[in-house]
Amino acid sequence: MNIDLIELESAPNPNACIIVLHGLGADGNDFVPICEELDLDEIGGVRFVFPSAPEMPVTLNGGYRMRAWYDIYGPHPQPREDEQGLRRSQAIVSALIQREVDRGIPAERIVLMGFSQGCAMTLMAGLRHPQRLAGLVCLSGYLPLASTTAAERSAPNAGTPIFMAHGGADGVVVIGRAQASREQLETLGYQVDWHDYPIEHSVCLEEVQDLSAWLQQLLGPQAQAPVA
Repeated sequence: MNIDLIELESAPNPNACIIVLHGLGADGNDFVPICEELDLDEIGGVRFVFPSAPEMPVTLNGGYRMRAWYDIYGPHPQPREDEQGLRRSQAIVSALIQREVDRGIPAERIVLMGFSQGCAMTLMAGLRHPQRLAGLVCLSGYLPLASTTAAERSAPNAGTPIFMAHGGADGVVVIGRAQASREQLETLGYQVDWHDYPIEHSVCLEEVQDLSAWLQQLLGPQAQAPVA
């Protein structure tokens, strides 16, 4: 696969994988320190995969080239979306999932996690993936191509748990957009574990602690096998 990525394993022979998708202008290094703070000892070995998005011109930033999963055209509440870019990155994420399956980690032990643009890609790819995933972690982002989700979502992931968190003072992706995405997901029948914090477009310690507890419940020894 022709994509830059970083890999970390919390112990030899990992039995689960978390694929972490960064936000606009960042790269795979961005969430390494945050993931190192997660308390996942009960789960056993976990492989973290931190891919870096390709570089591309971003319209919102005057055409400046940076790492991005898709183009951003404008700051409006309901901006025109880069469907071609979203679908291109969906294929990248799907290939990353298949790479882990080929290496011996079942899809139902794989979590997609993303921040901002990475959150959008987590929902874009995760809801459409043909194999059941363990869960989706959606931080400070929103549901992209919302109007096509109902028709394109996969049946195996109809019951996949979703952890969704947002900052109440976020000025980059306003919390109202995330709340609307949450409502759309719940209307479609998804289990959304919602959290909000008094922060801006960032991640806080309480969020990391809440996510640790959620992941332990999702992937720990007490977790039951998902129903296909």
